Amino acid sequence: MRLDPQVALALGLLRLCLAQVNFAPHFFDNGVGSTNGNMALFSLPEDTPVGSHVYTLNGTDPEGHPVSYHISFDPSSRSVFSIDPNFGNITLVEELDREREDEIEAIISISDSLNLVAEKVVILVTDANDEAPSFIQEPYIVQVPEDTPPGSSIFKVHALDKDTGSGGSVTYFLQNTQPTKFTMDRHNGVLRLRSGTTLDYEKARAHFVTVVAKDGGGRLRGADVVFSATTTVTVNVEDVQDMAPLFVGTPYYGYVYEDTIPGSEVLTVVAMDGDRGKPNHILYSLMSGSDGAFEINETSGAIFITQNPAQLQREVYELHVQVTEVSSAGSPAAQAMAPVTIRIVDLNNHPPTFYGESGPQNRFELSMYEHPPQGEILRGLKITVNDSDQGANAKFNLQLVGPGGIFRVVPQTVLNEAQVTIIVENSAAIDFEKFKVLTFKLLAMEVNTPEKFSSTADVVIQLLDTNDNVPKFTSHYYIARIPENAPGGSNVLAVTAVDPDTGPWGKVKYSIYGSGADLSFLIHPSTGIVYTQPWASLDAEATARYNFYVKAEDMEGRHSLAEVFVILLDVNDHYPQFAKSIQEKTMVLGTPVKIEATDQDAEEPNNLVDYSITRAEPANVFHINAHTGEIWLKNSIHSLEALHNITPNGDYTWSLEVQAKDRGSPSFSTTALLKIDITDTEMLSQSPMDAFLMQTKHNPMKAVGVLAGIMTGIVAITVLVSTATFWHHRKSNKVLPVRRVLRKRPSPAPRTVRIEWLKFNRTKPAAKFVLQEDFPIENCNNSLGSPPPPRVPAPPPPPGMAPSTVAAPWGAVPTVSGSLTPRQPQRSPKPKALGNPTQSALVSELRQKFENNVASKAYF
Repeated sequence: MRLDPQVALALGLLRLCLAQVNFAPHFFDNGVGSTNGNMALFSLPEDTPVGSHVYTLNGTDPEGHPVSYHISFDPSSRSVFSIDPNFGNITLVEELDREREDEIEAIISISDSLNLVAEKVVILVTDANDEAPSFIQEPYIVQVPEDTPPGSSIFKVHALDKDTGSGGSVTYFLQNTQPTKFTMDRHNGVLRLRSGTTLDYEKARAHFVTVVAKDGGGRLRGADVVFSATTTVTVNVEDVQDMAPLFVGTPYYGYVYEDTIPGSEVLTVVAMDGDRGKPNHILYSLMSGSDGAFEINETSGAIFITQNPAQLQREVYELHVQVTEVSSAGSPAAQAMAPVTIRIVDLNNHPPTFYGESGPQNRFELSMYEHPPQGEILRGLKITVNDSDQGANAKFNLQLVGPGGIFRVVPQTVLNEAQVTIIVENSAAIDFEKFKVLTFKLLAMEVNTPEKFSSTADVVIQLLDTNDNVPKFTSHYYIARIPENAPGGSNVLAVTAVDPDTGPWGKVKYSIYGSGADLSFLIHPSTGIVYTQPWASLDAEATARYNFYVKAEDMEGRHSLAEVFVILLDVNDHYPQFAKSIQEKTMVLGTPVKIEATDQDAEEPNNLVDYSITRAEPANVFHINAHTGEIWLKNSIHSLEALHNITPNGDYTWSLEVQAKDRGSPSFSTTALLKIDITDTEMLSQSPMDAFLMQTKHNPMKAVGVLAGIMTGIVAITVLVSTATFWHHRKSNKVLPVRRVLRKRPSPAPRTVRIEWLKFNRTKPAAKFVLQEDFPIENCNNSLGSPPPPRVPAPPPPPGMAPSTVAAPWGAVPTVSGSLTPRQPQRSPKPKALGNPTQSALVSELRQKFENNVASKAYF
């Protein structure tokens, strides 16, 4: 349907007007206690922390457009809050204080960017307990008379607290933990004097009372807190007339000297009112005891003498002085009394004086022996001391001035007069050898006088000697050194002893005490010279040191000892000595032989020996260590072959003449002949028999004896076994057949032991004895007899002859005999050590000795 153009125009205008209309935004009102809305009736505690989120503005726009929030304050006030314009969150940015500002006015607004709606709000600030009580009208000082009755109110304190509720209520109490004279009303702050107590100006003129004001407590920042404040109340005590007058400086003593002029002041007494706050006037008076000799000034308290002291009859006066208070009205009030002692003093015009038997004396002399008994009185001294003054002027002390601790004087304090006694205090110090004369001064000095008069007297003591000292040597020991060849009667040393005593007591006699001198020493009894016996023969090698004691004694036998050491100085009087004048040594190539000599002298260098080779042919083969005596081959000689050409006889044997010389002065020497056989290690490493022959080459009978001993042992064991077997079968009553076990012998031979002759073998230089035994192996149990013993063997035949044997008669105990036969040389390849001349010489020498010995003996 087609619209009318006018209608269409009207509808278009209507649509345009509706499009231009926009409704304003508005806040929500969420009521009391809400933290979201338009802050209607909103309150905030004053202890809210700065920075806290306290509220959120909340509103809307009818068209649904976005809104923003704003808050503003009066220019004259603080900007307490800040706001987030988008979300409406309000934050506290300033501290709150209810006591200063209990409400906050602000303008809040909401806007949709076209319309702005603003509202005025009032935020209430609620109280928190953040204020402490505070005293007003300080300082507190109160004047209280000392006669205030107990329980009376003295003062009232007042404190304010700006908080409300319980936090603003105040209570009072005293801080003192110890009991005091005051109490406090906790509600109204009234200070009272405690019941049963009083104030006393004379004891305490002021009291300081500490008062505490405390509020009722409340919440602060989420916690319960209580605040308090303190103040001091000064209570000044006012004096009242309730005390009697008091004398100052009691007790009172006065002195009047005998030359004092009448009218002179003796002393002044002083008194004051006991109530020092408001004292009354004081008057003085003498009540008794003066006897008209003294008067007192009634206002000053000065006491005067009215008569001549020399005419007074009494030495001491006891006065009684009275003091009286005069009140402001002029009437007498409290009184007090004090005694005053006045002494009449004599003038000190006489010093102490010493008297002897004939009158005043200032020198006393005495002779006495030294070391008197402890506590002995020196009775030879007659001393009296006197002071003619009276009273204190006649009191003085006595003392001895001089070497301390030797004597003491009695009495030490004297009044007027005394007999002086001197007593021995230290007997050891009274020594004639230290002091021939002891001099002291006897001093008398007044004690309590200003003049301190004094006098002195000399005491001179002549000491007499006694025999109280022991002779003492100048040293506890003496050391002397003399040569061992000193002749008899030689002086050794002089000892000295001193006796400090005088006269015959000081003479010293010397003697040798005890053993140790060994009858070799004497001492002169008066000079103390120690000397050797005339017949003494000293030998440092036998006794190198003597020690003995010498004694020094006086005429009464008092003595002391000293030790003497006499050291004999060695003299070179011994020659070096070899063990043998001719010695034989065997040297192995590469090792030395050693020869040694001893010197019997006692000390070095007399007993030190140096060695040298004085003769050797040839001279360049050996060298010797001068200190140890070791003899070496020259370094150029390394083998036996090298020695063969230079040996005098080609047998590796040398003869040396060795000299031993000591180092003394003059020097002594001795020579010895040394025969050296040279071998090498290869020869020493051969069989034990070779070594045995080498050891016994100089004593061939030793080898024969050892072999005979071995054979004798074998025979003895055989006999014992046979005998034991025989007796065993006999006891068992067994009859056994005769059994004989024969071993075929290689050749007929006698039942003897054949020992071949040692024979020089060129192929084996170390060849030695070879023992051949041909024992018949028989068991002759239950036989009727034993084999016949052999005859004593005849001397060995010459080489090549067969040994002869003779059958022994049957039934004799078998024996062992032997004959020496030469061993036939064996044909064998020539060994490496062929032609060793040393072993050849040894074997030849042994063979010759055996032939000589066997020729003279038929058995071993």
